[in-house]
Amino acid sequence: MAKKGDRVIVTLECTESRKLGATPSRYTTTKNKRKQTERLELKKYNKYLKKCTIHKEIK
Repeated sequence: MAKKGDRVIVTLECTESRKLGATPSRYTTTKNKRKQTERLELKKYNKYLKKCTIHKEIK
């Protein structure tokens, strides 16, 4: 059974906008730090670039 403190809030930031120097698109979500130890990587919508891009977890 999972403990209460296994889930943490993480911030996802667009990788493409960082390369272009544009305003970064950011999302927040939660992940289980015991089951997923590597950084989270999801495809999300970037409203500044007006397309779906890869968003990676940042510290």
